[in-house]
Amino acid sequence: MKKLLVYLKDYKKECVTAPLFKMLEAIFELLVPLVMASVIDRGIAERDIPYIVKMCLVMVALGMVGLFCSVTAQYFSAKAAAGFGTGVRHALFSHIQSLSFTNLDQVGTSALITRMTSDINQAQNGVNMVLRLFLRSPFIVLGAMVMAFTVDGKAAMLFVVTIPLLSFVVFGVMRVSIPLYKKVQDRLDAVTLHVRENLTGVRVIRAFHLEEEETAEFKERSQSLTAMQMLAGKISGLMNPVTYVLINGMTAFLIYTGALEVDCGRITQGEVVALVNYMSQILVELIKFANLIITITKAAACANRIQDVFEIPEGEQAVPYKKTEELPWEPDEMVVFSHVGLTYEKAGAESLTDISFRAKRGETIGVIGGTGSGKTSLVHLISGFYPHTAGSIRIDGRDIVSYSKEELRAKIGIVMQRAVLFAGTIRENLCWGREDATEEELTEALKTAQALEVIDKKEGRLDARVAQGGANFSGGQKQRLSIARALVKNPEILILDDSASALDYATDAALRRAIAGLKKQPTVFIVSQRASSIQYANRILVLDDGELAGVGTNEELLHSCKVYQEIYYSQFPEKMRQKGEVQYV
Repeated sequence: MKKLLVYLKDYKKECVTAPLFKMLEAIFELLVPLVMASVIDRGIAERDIPYIVKMCLVMVALGMVGLFCSVTAQYFSAKAAAGFGTGVRHALFSHIQSLSFTNLDQVGTSALITRMTSDINQAQNGVNMVLRLFLRSPFIVLGAMVMAFTVDGKAAMLFVVTIPLLSFVVFGVMRVSIPLYKKVQDRLDAVTLHVRENLTGVRVIRAFHLEEEETAEFKERSQSLTAMQMLAGKISGLMNPVTYVLINGMTAFLIYTGALEVDCGRITQGEVVALVNYMSQILVELIKFANLIITITKAAACANRIQDVFEIPEGEQAVPYKKTEELPWEPDEMVVFSHVGLTYEKAGAESLTDISFRAKRGETIGVIGGTGSGKTSLVHLISGFYPHTAGSIRIDGRDIVSYSKEELRAKIGIVMQRAVLFAGTIRENLCWGREDATEEELTEALKTAQALEVIDKKEGRLDARVAQGGANFSGGQKQRLSIARALVKNPEILILDDSASALDYATDAALRRAIAGLKKQPTVFIVSQRASSIQYANRILVLDDGELAGVGTNEELLHSCKVYQEIYYSQFPEKMRQKGEVQYV
């Protein structure tokens, strides 16, 4: 929590002003019982109506001034807390954007969403409550005891006994309930995770007709959360009755002893009323303070979880790796892999092993292999999303580790396996590739990506609205728009990671022809499960269980690579029949 307080540095004035005005409000509140005692002892006792009216006006004035102080304190504390929450939220979002894929995989999307929303709100609420009550409540409790001594020292000794007893009850209940509230937060996280997964995968759930099972699981998790909340609530609920028994017992005793003192003439009736009011103030403030401590505890726990994310190192942190002898490099080569290996963090074995190949400028490189063979892992190394753990990678003649993140990403346009569009307009989505792109450049990119017909059917064309996640577009439309977004960037390296899987064969072929006809020909990496999508590539990389099973053209691999033969002929059985028995080499 302490490390996050740096985001209050721009609100120093508010952080001082809010508690100050709360203290002023407390002072005026402590004066009210004395004024009331004066009304009873002098005004009512002597039937002095003008004096009663005057003192009542004094109490109204104290109340109005106290209200002004309270509202002012609320304003400044809310301003500081909202500013704190905004600062933390912006900083956390920026930090998350800088994290490597490895770190994002480890933390998890659901956990990051919880940190960005619920945890920051709890921390913000904690700051607000601290500024409002952290000084006020103890000041009222101690101030009421001091004021009681100014009224009557003997009667005030009762306060010396009452305050420790009430504190013992309040903080005893808190000590038991606070760990329970932490467990409540953990179970709330579990419910949030389940809800997010269900909302994200609602179509899959319905496709498998598992609505009842998911509803039952949600009910089970909700009941677990409810049970823990009820347990914590029952223990916390003991606070009010126990404290009220204590305070009412002490109040009754105070009235009894006060009556005796009044009968003896040692104190007045008004002073007894003032003492009772101070006793009530102590009770109210102790309960407020207890709730404040619970809020602070929750806020501190949430702040620690936020801080855990901030402590994750930024950027793609390279894992210590073995650097082997590099392959010779030629000026026309854009990407060179030299004995490259990749081991994901906390993985038991390598995902890629001893990968070596060269890709020249303007060439098209196909990447094919079975499920889990490492195709996506390979192209993610080119983008620097994951650090390679063996060998070396050269991009445009430079070792990839010498590039800054901005330099490397400026050279590369990538279309992921899952096409993602953002809420806004088609134009805004395409301009992610390049903010200053002209309408002609956007249209040309759409034409190359075979997506002109997509915008032609939309009212407003480039200014047509895109729903959250591109929900108002089909899978193929989203893929074509994602490809167009990458092309707008005019990258030197274009990576299509199985990004045409939702396209029909004719559109896929037209897309490849259009990319091959670009004026500024990029080095293209096409990752695909379809042999037809990569059979005309200048070079094809065949992966099998993280290893390079073959490198060559379509014809070369059909004669030399068993893995490629199996993939190719499983998709083109008629070629198998034409060829006859396949001769494996």
